[in-house]
Amino acid sequence: MTDKSTGASDPNESEAAKSDDAAGVSPSAVAADGDTRVPAGQRKVLFVLLALAAVIYLIDQLTKNWVVANLPYGISQPVLGEFLQFHFVRNPGAAFSLASGSTWIFAILASCVVLFIIWYSARIRSVGWAVFLGLLLGGTVGNLSDRFFREPGFPQGHVVDFISTPWMIPAIYNMADIFIVSSMAIFVMLTFRGIRIDGTREPSKKERAAAEAAETAEEPGRGE
Repeated sequence: MTDKSTGASDPNESEAAKSDDAAGVSPSAVAADGDTRVPAGQRKVLFVLLALAAVIYLIDQLTKNWVVANLPYGISQPVLGEFLQFHFVRNPGAAFSLASGSTWIFAILASCVVLFIIWYSARIRSVGWAVFLGLLLGGTVGNLSDRFFREPGFPQGHVVDFISTPWMIPAIYNMADIFIVSSMAIFVMLTFRGIRIDGTREPSKKERAAAEAAETAEEPGRGE
């Protein structure tokens, strides 16, 4: 900084500038490193994740509220014959009415999943991974809110289940369960295709073999 009244340079700033020059660091590089703004690509991915989670949560809660208000408890209501039925039950256990009697344990586990997704989302650069985590987050929060706010009360509220497809599985489930299972299918697909969380793709065996062959072919010329 220069003193406008005397025109003299600040000796401390001069020493700092010399130190930066000696280290090969330019002032513009320092400013760039200090920029804490989120890149546009990352903002897009975070928007996809959070928007998808919000939409899924709304779908789950709206359907559950409709079921509670309109369907009789414990009685099957055919929708598409034996293919699809609505059967309103309150589930104290895990997804698909499994492990009833351990509601508070599942509430803790679901809370941990939600916190992990929120923490991990800052690393996501892939839209595919954002869709996977958005589905998982929306479905998990949907069932978790039932455990927090529905009867018999926090943290042992029972999850509202109502979808029955006896030809496929004997359990009764809800929209949140469907989205959670869908997220697992997407996770398997991403893993199988080798898509990393940063959006890059892991080379296939054929691509790695081709790269190794190219490196081997270039080796004789390296010593020239």
